[in-house]
Amino acid sequence: MGKSHRSRTLSRREALGQIALGAATAVATSRAGASKRAPAGGSTKPPGAFVERQATGSKIWQVTTEEFSQSNIYCEVPYCDAASRYFVYQRRNPKLTGNRTELMVVELGTRKQHRLDVASGITGLAISPGGIVYYFKRTKGDAFDLLRADLAKGKPEMVYHQADGSRNRSLGTVSADGRYYATGTRPGEGWDHFGILLIDLKTGRESIIDCDPFILNAHPQFDPGANQLLIQHNRGGRYSSPGKLDRLVGPEGATLYLLAVPERHRTTLQVGKPFTTPCTGHEAWIGRTHEVLLSVSARDAYSPQKGNLLGVREGKPARIIAGGYRFNHVGVSRCGKFFCCDDWQGSYKIVIGSTRTGKTAVVCESRTRPDRSQNTHPHAYLTPDLKWVIFNSNRSRFAHVFAASVPDGMIRRLRDA
Repeated sequence: MGKSHRSRTLSRREALGQIALGAATAVATSRAGASKRAPAGGSTKPPGAFVERQATGSKIWQVTTEEFSQSNIYCEVPYCDAASRYFVYQRRNPKLTGNRTELMVVELGTRKQHRLDVASGITGLAISPGGIVYYFKRTKGDAFDLLRADLAKGKPEMVYHQADGSRNRSLGTVSADGRYYATGTRPGEGWDHFGILLIDLKTGRESIIDCDPFILNAHPQFDPGANQLLIQHNRGGRYSSPGKLDRLVGPEGATLYLLAVPERHRTTLQVGKPFTTPCTGHEAWIGRTHEVLLSVSARDAYSPQKGNLLGVREGKPARIIAGGYRFNHVGVSRCGKFFCCDDWQGSYKIVIGSTRTGKTAVVCESRTRPDRSQNTHPHAYLTPDLKWVIFNSNRSRFAHVFAASVPDGMIRRLRDA
């Protein structure tokens, strides 16, 4: 990974933070929304179009049809129900006021879609291992409701009222047992200190469980096998003035640490300087193994040929999981046995592989041309049944959401290696 690639990675993460921040500060209220039985516009949207069958055998479908600002949300975990019947994407509808983000649910078999509800933005969006999506909806002023809905049932319910959610600033995450919800925040008025907000959904209490000047893009993720959070530590990052990002990370580079919940104990992982090249800011838990998958700058001992896709766990040096590509964004299947990444070069291939053996295979070429917009980054993930990859691409001029079938036998060959 050269200097130009490092700068693209940083601006990409900056863009996510700025999009999330802007979405969190919408200024009006809206009760617009619809249940699964009452989709947007009063009828089910038509299915997307078949695009092509690629040389790998993958069949690609364009899911979205309208030219809205839209994406598959993100990639560390699948935004799907447990049975892989549905997935959810987000789009910004300019016709709405207040809660302008629509959460659109797609049935994979037919590609029919409907609006689940509206949200304040992508800030706070999360999904549980069982397919329960969580999101914030602005109610009045700076007050927000945290809602959740089972994608398979489509019945949103309010689980927490936040008197002031104006400082929320990251995607959310939910513990496997459903008790805890966490997101990034600004604890005070300033822009020189950031925190982790924890909401105990059982007791109805919220608290700041960690503070640091360098968790400005904390990206919290609950371990599916324990009550601990994975936190991104952007050492040297800073704002030069309120709301104006000077740099997302300094020369120290980013690293990762674990945060025990609710005990608040930190454990730094052995990635980033001085252990490896800097973390790119893309990481995900490998199922319930307590190990983390991440990509690092692809140079020196971690060149694409040697491998810049790593696994790391508490108290252990990082191991190289796979090489051969310039791995960037990462995702892990719900079972933890497979990963899904974009190859940040050329035709931006979607690569899957075994977290155990490191053997890889190309599902398809995304053929996107990434820019600062998150919607143009593939952010690919595997559905829980391992039959589909959901990704973004602007291959057709405008950024859309796509579904690519995993070619027959590919998972078996990776599993049996």
